[in-house]
Amino acid sequence: MSRTLALPITAAVVALSAAPALADSTIPTTPIPQPKNPGQAPIAAPQGPQPLGHAVGDAAAALGVLRLLPNSVGTKSILPGYEQTLPKQSVLEAGMGLSSAQANSESYLSYERSIAQSSPLGLAVEGNAPQAPGSLVQTALPDNEKGISGGFTAPQNPLLNVGLLNGFVHARWSDTLGPCVGTIADARTSIASLSLLNAIPTLPNLPLSGLNGLPKLADGFDATKGLQSLGGLLPGAGQTASDGTGSLLSLPNTLSSRSVMQLVDLPNSKNKAVQSVSTMQAADIEILKGTPLELSLKVVSQPTLKVTSTGDKATSTVDYTAPVITIQRGDKVLYTLDAAHPTKDIPIGLPLQSLSQQFGPVENLPVVGGLFANAAGQVQQVTDTTGKVLDLGVLRLSIGELDQKGQQLSTPFAGYQLGASARMLDLQVLPTSGLKNLLPAGSASSLPSSLAQLSLGEQIGRAYTPTGGVVCGSTSPVAPVVNPAPGVPKKLAYTAGAYSAVPLFWVGTAMLLVGVLMVAAFPGRRRKPVAVKPSPRPRPE
Repeated sequence: MSRTLALPITAAVVALSAAPALADSTIPTTPIPQPKNPGQAPIAAPQGPQPLGHAVGDAAAALGVLRLLPNSVGTKSILPGYEQTLPKQSVLEAGMGLSSAQANSESYLSYERSIAQSSPLGLAVEGNAPQAPGSLVQTALPDNEKGISGGFTAPQNPLLNVGLLNGFVHARWSDTLGPCVGTIADARTSIASLSLLNAIPTLPNLPLSGLNGLPKLADGFDATKGLQSLGGLLPGAGQTASDGTGSLLSLPNTLSSRSVMQLVDLPNSKNKAVQSVSTMQAADIEILKGTPLELSLKVVSQPTLKVTSTGDKATSTVDYTAPVITIQRGDKVLYTLDAAHPTKDIPIGLPLQSLSQQFGPVENLPVVGGLFANAAGQVQQVTDTTGKVLDLGVLRLSIGELDQKGQQLSTPFAGYQLGASARMLDLQVLPTSGLKNLLPAGSASSLPSSLAQLSLGEQIGRAYTPTGGVVCGSTSPVAPVVNPAPGVPKKLAYTAGAYSAVPLFWVGTAMLLVGVLMVAAFPGRRRKPVAVKPSPRPRPE
């Protein structure tokens, strides 16, 4: 039962939670059982040569993560007093294309030393995350010479549409050298296509005509559209289309993630450093596909997160290659997201009467980032939306968001731990203060600061190395030394011949058995009878 529960919980925590990666000081693992009674015998010591090296770390990546009402539900824990230290969870958190690699030389259970997992889907409801079907998991010990691979087609659901998923996992660990096997854990996941969110279920399902004090809208716009569809921008119900039409965000091409835990050479030392690597591969990202206001995001450079811990704060590093994403409509580049400009807000609003007075009747679609369609279907852009557009919400696009934290630790061994998290792209649906003023009192009070959050390329990495690096070697078994009590002689005096009775008995028994075998193997030959001639009778004289 402990093995059945420990692995899914460990893998789910590593794959779905990026914030605890920086808040917690150790990798999640099965707690060491404590004796029930103070006088109970301790746990038996391991037998044979044991590895000298200590290495702890993990790397994880998610191709896509959907969070509804993030940071709104408290996290539960079986450990007393631990709930207050954990960050709050989302009401619903769904991950697609999860890959995680974990190494932990300090784990109590041997098969938790190395874990590689590729999961097509991950679901957490208020922080509770069961193991999803179709996952690939490989653990060590025992060591695995080859990895395993597999594919999975996700079931249909109204919030997202996931194409064919493929995964590969490989976990290694040595009985005698521990983590000194090169690549400790390797996990890869790829998705053929992905479409997310054709409605905002966390918004009140009210028609626009039910808003309080709604100004007069532009000619040609229908006010009966609902809030969950963002005023008709999304279909608002039904199955999310596989090609991304009518979705808030979609990826039509293959995207993949890879997580690796490995040891690398330490400069000017024979020891090793612990390194976690998380990489992402993506091509095109579509926003509001199938509408006249469709936007395309081109990923110019791929993100890579590499965390290396040498055991020393001065030489431990976090290397992050931030992505460069261009936002364009057709062939025209509207915005560029890079390290210098990591965030861009795209407001979504309703066209007002003043807009139609200037540009004429509009198509029955909201205004996105100043772009709107006129009655003829032509897309135009208004630079100054003051008094012309009533904001419903904001699509906030952001990249990078690199967050790192390091700390010097003394338990379970003296060393330095370094962790980092990053996201390739965040798309948040944020309500505005103006929308809260228009909603009924009950709905406005329950409206959170963030309605939904879509994360693409979410990456985390941690590495924890002893001071001086990982020692590659093993202990030599030494016979235990027993210290006799004072006054007790090492050997007893030879006082009688009874000490030799038992050896003599067994020696005699062995000799008797050898004799029996010799007689059976070499039986004696019988002598042939000799014919005796009768002596002649003497003749009578």
